Order: sequence, then structure tokens, then C-alpha cells
Amino acid sequence: MAVLEVDGEKRRISLGLKQAQSNPWAAFAETHPIGTEVEGEVKNATEFGLFIGLDGDVDGMVHMSDIAWGITGEEALNLHRKGESVQAVVLDVDVEKERISLGMKQLERGGVAKGGASGGVNKNETVTVTVLEVRDGGLEVQVGEDGATGFIKRTDLGRDRDEQRPERFQVGQKFDAMVIGFDRSKKPNFSIKALQISEEKQAVAQYGSSDSGASLGDILGEALKLKNDK
Repeated sequence: MAVLEVDGEKRRISLGLKQAQSNPWAAFAETHPIGTEVEGEVKNATEFGLFIGLDGDVDGMVHMSDIAWGITGEEALNLHRKGESVQAVVLDVDVEKERISLGMKQLERGGVAKGGASGGVNKNETVTVTVLEVRDGGLEVQVGEDGATGFIKRTDLGRDRDEQRPERFQVGQKFDAMVIGFDRSKKPNFSIKALQISEEKQAVAQYGSSDSGASLGDILGEALKLKNDK
């Protein structure tokens, strides 16, 4: 313990246990300078960002504007869930305020020239992929016959929990997915959920509005009917 105050008149000594321990935020700042890539578990998702558990028993926060490029903060928040393991980069460490700022979109690699590790696909592009391998954590997929290979995490297999089951897919199965980013080796990450959200927004904008009186089911049904007719 550390002695904080000695009051001779009242014959009282104030001690502090916290002050005798090393500051975990200072220790984190020393070992993780700005720009360091980290990995942690999503501890909580709030309306303004994600709290990530980090080494040293401290939490960092990814503001919703720093989760992903090309989509709104609200859409980016919907792509992640509590308990999910994510990668981020340290943007700032404020030891005094005990605050660590992280960014996830800063790790994304986009617009790589055709023939690179990205296989020429770009972020937010919709592509047809084929399942190469079914894993507990998601699917290994490939674009076309000899295109880029990448991964779809379990949480990106659909908006509903029942859809987020890798075992419902089979090797060789083909479907459309959206490119949502790139890992550190520039391999693309895909998402069925992001595509569903995008298509839903487009359908509402094209076939209905908030004051049209049509339900979301009616709007999506009309969009699907026209798509099939084409």
C-alpha cells in the first residue's frame, strides 16, 4: 500500500492500495504505441461503438465511425456481436482519462490492383462465391473458378441467429456475398448479412417508403418478384 495522507491531530493515516499498483493504462501505452495492431473480444456493443477487451485487463473502444469504410456507423455496429474476436489498431491512449481509442477500418485494405492478393475484388462489391470448406467459425470461399479466396465469419452468414450456422452450407455451394474488407494479408472478407442489409435498403428506397403503408415484407416480396421475373 501507499501512504496518501498523515493527519497528526486526528492520529489517522490514509492508505491507498490502487496507488501502490502499476497503472494498467500506462503499462498498455508503453507496450502498445499508436499504430500497434491488437486483437481482443467484443465485451459490449453500445449505440456509439464497441468495447474490446485487451491485454492487461483494460478495455479499448472502437467508435462506430471507425469500424468499417463505406457504410454508416449503425450498419457497421450491426456487423459485430458480443463475444466476437476482432482485430484493431491503437489510435490513441489517454492514460489520465483511462481511455484507449481503437480503429478497425484502418486495417482494411481496399482497391488493390487486379492480380494482387485481393484477386481484383473491391470493398462493397457483390460477388458470387463457392464454398471451399465449412468450419465451426464460418466458411472458406472462393470467387468464381480461380478468383480470390476469403472467409465469411459465422456472424456474417445471415442477419438471423438461425442463419448463422455454417453447417447449413455445403462444399461446392454457390451464393452471392458482399466484400466487407480485407485482412492483413489483403485477402477479402465476405458477408451475406451485409448484402442482405444493403438489398433491404435498396428495396425500401425503390419499392416503398415510410409513409407508403406497405410492410417491409410486402416491399421485399415485390422486389424479389421483379428480380425473379428478370
